[in-house]
Amino acid sequence: MSWTRWERPPGDIVALISKLKGGEPMPKVGEHLNPVVENNFKYHAPKAGQTEKYGAIREKAKELAYLIDNLCPNSREKSVAFTELETAVMWANAAIARNE
Repeated sequence: MSWTRWERPPGDIVALISKLKGGEPMPKVGEHLNPVVENNFKYHAPKAGQTEKYGAIREKAKELAYLIDNLCPNSREKSVAFTELETAVMWANAAIARNE
């Protein structure tokens, strides 16, 4: 029987991954075995001063977005430039949220 990507694969996926890792048991959520994973996948409430930093980054990105919008012809490349700029803002904000 086949399954679609939207359905859970047959069998216990945790057991399968454990077997692939050489029999090591998979950590359960909350065991905090990898501090990087724990930090990257938790909610980071804004701390004092961070909201202003996020705003400053967004304002400069918006300035660049308008420059791109005014100078570049509508095209796939322009769309990619906007997407990558949005990505840069997201990662810059993540750097602040995760590391301060």
